Amino acid sequence: MHFKTYEGMVRAVDDVSFSVEKGRAVGLVGESGCGKTATALTIARLLPKNARILKGSINFMGKDLLRLDDDEIRHLRGKSISMVFQDPMSFLNPVLRVGDQIAEVLRLHMGMNKEDSRRRVIELLKLVQIPAAEQVYDYYPHQMSGGMRQRVLIAAALACRPELVIFDEPTTALDATVQAQIINLIRNLREELKLSSLLITHDLGVVAEICDHICVMYAGEIIENANVCDLYKDPKHPYTKGLLRSNISVLRSSRTLETMEGTPPDLLNPPSGCRFHPRCPVGMDLCHREEPSMIQTNESHYAKCWLYR
Repeated sequence: MHFKTYEGMVRAVDDVSFSVEKGRAVGLVGESGCGKTATALTIARLLPKNARILKGSINFMGKDLLRLDDDEIRHLRGKSISMVFQDPMSFLNPVLRVGDQIAEVLRLHMGMNKEDSRRRVIELLKLVQIPAAEQVYDYYPHQMSGGMRQRVLIAAALACRPELVIFDEPTTALDATVQAQIINLIRNLREELKLSSLLITHDLGVVAEICDHICVMYAGEIIENANVCDLYKDPKHPYTKGLLRSNISVLRSSRTLETMEGTPPDLLNPPSGCRFHPRCPVGMDLCHREEPSMIQTNESHYAKCWLYR
């Protein structure tokens, strides 16, 4: 998926492939601008007008989402596939009561009347651990804290019992204490409702708490994927190793925060060969010339790196 700009075509999502199994959670991690949110918006078909999907498919329960017309995708979106965004204040209407905004989803997709939808919304608010749900139904967004607004978005996403929930940086705009509460909530909902979910984040700690599998993105590509235990125990790609070294942890004895040199490439004109080679501490001449393919390093671990050819 590319973005058409005045400067040229930005290759935002390039040869990305992964799967989310029923009841499982996949984490999509990487630096800002690597294509994580663009991937999610492609799945949900919420792309801006300058986006171009040049080739590929998005297979969801036997259907290719790219072949559906606007009416068909609107029927799926919110009912079978839902999304929780990172800034709830941008996605909640400031002049409508939060309960009515969730009820609108139920009336649109489930055909519920006003009384039934109100009852269901109160159940959902209790499910996401909002106290005094009956009163909160009539609140406006500005009357709620950031954490409560994020819980409202999660309640709206779960309203129709979707097959897939996409969480796009659900803890970014929250303080540390509220972040921990939202992480615990998502983890508990996953276990209770057997949710299939895609979690987009730059925080490796959040992924470890919630996900079963991790895909690491860099410059629009997936450069490593593995189950959570394998990736944390034995990361393969130099970029993944750098991400883990730069992650702050109370378990690390070092007081120095390690960083990776350089900056992500310009996706208008990505480098030849491996896109990470200008920043790679172990790069070879081959890395400059040829793009590596995804190589299987063990049963469930893959890395896009010439070190494992």
